[in-house]
Amino acid sequence: MTAVTDQDHTERADQPGDADKAGAAENPSEKGPGNTSGNAPGNASEGESADDAHARVPDGGPSSRTDPRTDPRTDSTGAWDDGLIARRVDETTGANQYAVRDSRPAVSQAVSPLVYDGPLRSRLEALRELVGLSRTRLDSRTLAEAGRVLDEASARRRLSGQHTVVAIAGATGSGKSQLFNALAGVAISETGVRRPTTAAPIACSWSDGAAGLIERLGIPPRLRRRPLPTGGGESQLNGLVLIDLPDHDSAAVQHREHVDRILALVDAVIWVVDPEKYADAVLHERYLRPMAAHAEVMFVVLNQIDRLPGEAAEQVLDDLRRLLDEDGIALGEYGEPGATVLALSGLTGDGVGELREALGQFVAERTAPARRISADVDIAAARLWPVYATQRRTGLSEQAREEFTDRLADAVGATAAGEAAERAWLRNANRACGTPWLRLWRWYQDRGEPATGRLPSRTQADEEATARQRVEQAVRTVADRASAGLPAPWAQAVREAAVRGSQGLPEALDELSVRAGVPTGRPPRPGWWPMAVLSQASMTILQFLGGLWLLGQIVGVMPPNLGVPVLLMVIGIVGGPLIEWSCRMAARGPARRYGLEAERRLREAAAGCGRARVLDPVAAELLRYREVREQYGRVVGAGS
Repeated sequence: MTAVTDQDHTERADQPGDADKAGAAENPSEKGPGNTSGNAPGNASEGESADDAHARVPDGGPSSRTDPRTDPRTDSTGAWDDGLIARRVDETTGANQYAVRDSRPAVSQAVSPLVYDGPLRSRLEALRELVGLSRTRLDSRTLAEAGRVLDEASARRRLSGQHTVVAIAGATGSGKSQLFNALAGVAISETGVRRPTTAAPIACSWSDGAAGLIERLGIPPRLRRRPLPTGGGESQLNGLVLIDLPDHDSAAVQHREHVDRILALVDAVIWVVDPEKYADAVLHERYLRPMAAHAEVMFVVLNQIDRLPGEAAEQVLDDLRRLLDEDGIALGEYGEPGATVLALSGLTGDGVGELREALGQFVAERTAPARRISADVDIAAARLWPVYATQRRTGLSEQAREEFTDRLADAVGATAAGEAAERAWLRNANRACGTPWLRLWRWYQDRGEPATGRLPSRTQADEEATARQRVEQAVRTVADRASAGLPAPWAQAVREAAVRGSQGLPEALDELSVRAGVPTGRPPRPGWWPMAVLSQASMTILQFLGGLWLLGQIVGVMPPNLGVPVLLMVIGIVGGPLIEWSCRMAARGPARRYGLEAERRLREAAAGCGRARVLDPVAAELLRYREVREQYGRVVGAGS
């Protein structure tokens, strides 16, 4: 069978033995018919690792340097034994049926980029907005997964949307490389008893335009292959890029790193398990369970069923389905979306056609990249759930705001200031409407009282300390109520905003209490005060008239008549206190209103200061949380 490719030469594989390499070095001019330079595509270049050399595959070309005594193609038994790998080639395929290396120089090819549908674009935009709003509130480690998903989604969108990258992963001895060759219909990846056999990932592309996708996986050109055209097989898998991964349980750390890195980049994955290791805890706990959201882009293949007698294959397959269900992986049965579970034998080919058909239909849909990205968004959103979601209503209620205002008003003494203003109004009314004798008596008492006669029960320093404590308590209370129910990072941000705003708040409130406290000067007088003062003056004049009249009668200047002067004096003496008492009763209402107005002004001033310094920053943090919560709802809800 002749390989038809888009290049002028096929890969020349390195044959075991240093003698051949030494011979080639001694005679560099001796080249095979298909080679055009000293470094043939199949020969190991200088500095090439042993793993890369094992990843190469012989093509059976006529220019391969072999020893007839050890050439397996001259052995009548058909066995290949290079001293390292023991394997048997299917005699029905022919010894010259090998994959060709895709070694064409990288050429810019016109490929259609991947296009995401509307819901997925909306989710990605919401996730990008969510990350942007959260950078100052969450640490970079928390946002790392979301950032990686955005980067990978952007990188994948720029690449071909006509290709689907599918990785074949499995444990040591599961036969994944054998299945890889069976799907390609040609020997591409080494299979054998040496473990691990696959040392580096190998890519096989069924169509052109996949160079960018393969380069994104970090697979060098020497490990890229093209299958032989086999009639309808090529068109059936057109657009497929198949990757053979190293063993995920390999003893070599580098092999496991290859697996983890590429699994995060491919569009879909075929997990190959065997009857012995299908229940391996490492496979289920490290890979399958964390990737449960990727069920729609996942194939789980039970290989080597030819080793199971009778109905044992169905029993093992049922147990595998049970384990997958326990891992949370939805199974694509009865037309429902989920993982495809199949049983086959890569050695005998039983079931391989069914897998090839399912894989061909899967690739033809061209939805795997978008479904993979959507699943990545689901996983990123699930990991961000603790830092965004809450089960209770959050925010500041009106009651909490009013209590905070009341605490600040108490701290600045708004109630006491109102009462002082009320007393000042009454005192001014008493002075204006009281009898002259009573006012004189009060003046005498105030003058005669020593300055040190009364000591304040509390010093000014104690009052300031108490006011500061009240302010701090008010800030702590409102911060705790505002952060109640919030996820830890946002609750911390709310508390920090409240603490920053409280710095300097007691001093600002002290200045307000001085400016907006009890007004200086005389309180305003109502319109009836002049009448009251005039009436009080009339009563005093009557007293003076009555007294002078009596004095005139005593000295004999006026005729004796006690009734009239006594009556005038009685009217003045009784009328003065009566007018004062009436004015005091009438002044209670205006005095109360005056005190309440003074209290209101101070309360509003304290509330404005507290709102600007504490409540507004706290409300800004709550608003930011509501914004990110809304964006998180778009990230989660758009895919539900």
